[in-house]
Amino acid sequence: MSAEAADREAATSSRPCTPPQTCWFEFLLEESLLEKHLRKPCPDPAPVQLIVQFLEQASKPSVNEQNQVQPPPDNKRNRILKLLALKVAAHLKWDLDILEKSLSVPVLNMLLNELLCISKVPPGTKHVDMDLATLPPTTAMAILLYNRWAIRTIVQSSFPVKQAKPGPPQLSVMNQMQQEKELTENILKVLKEQAADSILVLEAALKLNKDLYVHTMRTLDLLAVEPGMVNGETESSTAGLKIKTEEMQCQVCYDLGAAYFQQGSTNSAVYENAREKFFRTKELIAEIGSLSLHCTIDEKRLAGYCQACDVLVPSSDSTSQQLTPYSQVHICLRSGNYQEVIQIFIEDNLTFSLPVQFRQSVLRELFQKAQQGNEALDEICFKVCACNTVRDILEGRTISVQFNQLFLRPNREKIDFLLEVCSRSINLEKASDCLKGNMAAFLKNVCLGLEDLQYVFMISSHELFITLLKDEERKLLVDQMRKRSPRVNLCIKPVTSFYDIPASASVNIGQLEHQLILSVDPWRIRQILIELHGMTSERQFWTVSNKWEIPSVYSGVILGIKDSLTRDLVYILMAKGLHCSTVKDFSHAKQLFAACLELVTEFSPKLRQVMLNEMLLLDIHTHEAGTGQSGERPPSDLISRVRGYLEMRLPDIPLRQVVAEECVAFMLNWRENEYLTLQVPAFLLQSNPYVKLGQLLAATCKELPGPKESRRTAKDLWEVVVQICSVSSQHKRGNDGRVSLIKQRESTLGIMYRSELLSFIKKLREPLVLTIILSLFVKLHNVREDIVNDITAEHISIWPSSIPNLQSVDFEAVAITVKELVRYTLSINPNNHSWLIIQADIYFATNQYSAALHYYLQAGAVCSDFFNKAVPPDVYTDQVIKRMIKCCSLLNCHTQVAILCQFLREIDYKTAFKSLQEQNSHDAMDSYYDYIWDVTILEYLTYLHHKRGETDKRQIAIKAIGQTELNASNPEEVLQLAAQRRKKKFLQAMAKLYF
Repeated sequence: MSAEAADREAATSSRPCTPPQTCWFEFLLEESLLEKHLRKPCPDPAPVQLIVQFLEQASKPSVNEQNQVQPPPDNKRNRILKLLALKVAAHLKWDLDILEKSLSVPVLNMLLNELLCISKVPPGTKHVDMDLATLPPTTAMAILLYNRWAIRTIVQSSFPVKQAKPGPPQLSVMNQMQQEKELTENILKVLKEQAADSILVLEAALKLNKDLYVHTMRTLDLLAVEPGMVNGETESSTAGLKIKTEEMQCQVCYDLGAAYFQQGSTNSAVYENAREKFFRTKELIAEIGSLSLHCTIDEKRLAGYCQACDVLVPSSDSTSQQLTPYSQVHICLRSGNYQEVIQIFIEDNLTFSLPVQFRQSVLRELFQKAQQGNEALDEICFKVCACNTVRDILEGRTISVQFNQLFLRPNREKIDFLLEVCSRSINLEKASDCLKGNMAAFLKNVCLGLEDLQYVFMISSHELFITLLKDEERKLLVDQMRKRSPRVNLCIKPVTSFYDIPASASVNIGQLEHQLILSVDPWRIRQILIELHGMTSERQFWTVSNKWEIPSVYSGVILGIKDSLTRDLVYILMAKGLHCSTVKDFSHAKQLFAACLELVTEFSPKLRQVMLNEMLLLDIHTHEAGTGQSGERPPSDLISRVRGYLEMRLPDIPLRQVVAEECVAFMLNWRENEYLTLQVPAFLLQSNPYVKLGQLLAATCKELPGPKESRRTAKDLWEVVVQICSVSSQHKRGNDGRVSLIKQRESTLGIMYRSELLSFIKKLREPLVLTIILSLFVKLHNVREDIVNDITAEHISIWPSSIPNLQSVDFEAVAITVKELVRYTLSINPNNHSWLIIQADIYFATNQYSAALHYYLQAGAVCSDFFNKAVPPDVYTDQVIKRMIKCCSLLNCHTQVAILCQFLREIDYKTAFKSLQEQNSHDAMDSYYDYIWDVTILEYLTYLHHKRGETDKRQIAIKAIGQTELNASNPEEVLQLAAQRRKKKFLQAMAKLYF
């Protein structure tokens, strides 16, 4: 045993249960009790004291055998001490406000340099020479933290410092203070030399448009265990504490503003930069709200900076016109120009540019001023509240309690102003029906809440009310008010007294629960839940709404969270995110999922992976509903994440089937056939049926151009689908002794159920894949022995022509599937002639001849510019023409039959003559003679009408024969042109008849 190990064992065996104050840091180091210590309500020593002690111990110089002072050794103990200091700072969320208040400049300098080191910032490289956009998120965030601290320290050093009263003189203490002062001055000197570079780094950070991550206690632990692996994780994934772009930019803008303001004392032109940064900070604070966890700005100090900048850099008329709405509102509030604020809010009701939270904060500020004794603001409060209420109802939100309270005692002036706001807040020519409906419902509700009929008539006679509501609605509303008014007037106690009753705790809880149901802002949801849990600890608030549903595979994990507040928050964030994704509100869904991911990352790796899977599914839906519809390929990062999900091997992670479906469908839709056929791991083909199906489809698409003998994958795909459509059977003996066969339709012998296969197919959009699947089911449908009319389909020849055991296939289910697939494919592309022919064949096979003709004609129309060009012969094959002939014959349109007989490669005179002999034709008969170009058929018509004594019709036929372009002596090109022109006119006439 080594001497060091022996000393440690002796110390451990003799150590008391409660550590003495002199070696508490050793106790934490040896027992790894740091996290437990930090979780205490009031840890003693405090976290900042821990940082100081850890770094002091790690930086103690060593003495060699010759009593010479050496630099601190780079041994395991010192590295662990530095890591512990970083973990304590991570526990404090790297809040520079806290760290600067409690740590000296040398200690904080040492701490941030250690952060740069552990974040893989190359030593000796200037930060200004590094491209933040290409760095890993944790590395970029470490550089930003260091440079923010650098300019903050420079600014702080320029402020006068009140000297502490000296105590009794102690030589050791004085020497220590002098050393620290000299060290601080040296660091400040270096920071000031690098100030220009630090400012350039922070200015570059404002151009970043991605979220950053900073190390947490968890990532630091992982770094200590396996640096290489975790470095990859922290650099390219969401490990670490997420700092949103807006929060980072807000802090950087504020710090840059302070730096520029400090430089303005020597260069007054720099004040303009400071003014720009401070006002941008105010805008960002208004956007992210006051509930941000990682953005702590002293708003009073910021307001002071803004006022000072306005004095030092007065805005001209030209610049005031370029101010943002935020700045305009701020200037108006400061100058007391409240009427201008109202006008800005009314104009914003048309553009929706100001966030609702910002408008509400303005109203709260006015309410506070009014409550302090400024009665003149009461009217302004009502007007601003009215503007906000109209904005709320236009966006589909409920009317606020504040508006109801301010409108308790209506008068003519209030109603006039409300009508003015409503009129100016909606452009009736451009507004959607939804906006008009919301405004109409609001005006009706206002009328129903009024007691005085004269006020009701003021609203009902207004132009906006008359425009939005129909006459019947207006009359019904006025009649209701007239009938109700006597009962209202007889009420002795005024209705307003109800609002004087103080709200009970249950009412407050109910109001908060109502807000919880309506809110989709994750930070607001968190605040509401904190308030609710502060009122009562007996409720499970995830049960407030029965609309909050999460998949059963997730509920067990989430409901197993011990902390009730965290359990409610995770459940509600996920449920609301899933709902927003379902209704295609992808922006709110992403916010909710991101907040939930950030929450669960700290305590549950299992839930973290669940949220990453759901965010992947959300990103797939977002792309498919957005740029994917225009054919734009997804970003390579998204494709890589889909591959990563398919290859994931984490047995304890709950997985939703729909995620696997969407991932495989995504790969097929974007033609990632190479990956599905060659790069999919073998274990996936055995464990994931959707990957197996996707691989077969991709391989079939890939082999399709080759010879029939090479299409082995098509045979494998055929066998898989046949098994899915097969049913297990069992024999049952009846009372009469006979044995009957019972089919169990819900069972399956394949890799998935037929309903699951159909659900998967309906997620596909790639035409070739859909055509292959459709042709497979059509072929399977045609294999039946009792089939009379085959359905045709593209690529149908690649499938086997028989099945060994026909009785095992549920052909009724196959027929239903074919119909559903055709309906789905035509919803994807209603102009695909191959799919239209299949739909026509289905109607033909089920004796729906008029509908069949409709789709046969539509198939020809879409590929010939509505018959202005010749229909390709592979579309109107002889089989299609013969089926069109039969449809017309069974519909008693016999002249149309004769004309269609000309379309065949060899004219069917027998059928044409037989149809012309029919006398009960339901079509226009002789009006179609101009569409006949075959002289033989026209001569037969002349003979037939002469025989029947139909002189007028005989003359029409003779006139048709006499057209010079039908002369048999004409060149072949002329005759073909004449035939083509008549085909075009006939098919266009048929289309008008059947479309």
